[in-house]
This record gives sequence, C-alpha cells and structure tokens, in this order.
Amino acid sequence: MTHAEVPHLVGLTVPRAREAGHAAGVVVTSRDPDGPPLGALTWPGTWIVTAQDPAAGRRVRRGAPVVIDFEESQT
Repeated sequence: MTHAEVPHLVGLTVPRAREAGHAAGVVVTSRDPDGPPLGALTWPGTWIVTAQDPAAGRRVRRGAPVVIDFEESQT
C-alpha cells in the first residue's frame, strides 16, 4: 500500500488546496460527501481553507480524503 503525507492546507485558497492535495496524492473534499462538489460550493468568490482533517504531516493511504472547512474571504 502506497502512502502520502497530508500537506498543510489551512490558509490556502480552495483551488490551491485542491492542487496541493492532488500533488501530494490525497483528495481534498468538503465535509458533506453527499453534497455538491467542492468547486460548486466555492464559486464564485475567493474561499480560504480554515481547517483540515487529518492534520498536516499525517501519513495516509494514497488517494485518501482530506476534509476541509472553508469560508469566503472578505478582502
């Protein structure tokens, strides 16, 4: 089984977090697995990751989900 290290996503925009997750070998997702896709939840606007689970640095199986919380940037 191949493992991946969870990247630090908090503070990134959602698109950057998704890119970082993909590069690390994990899948960045919203908290509701049956809800709309992450891209639909964060468009339009600039959305910033405020929390993630599992935490950065954890070793997980490659392709594992990393759940993020996010809020719209007010700047």
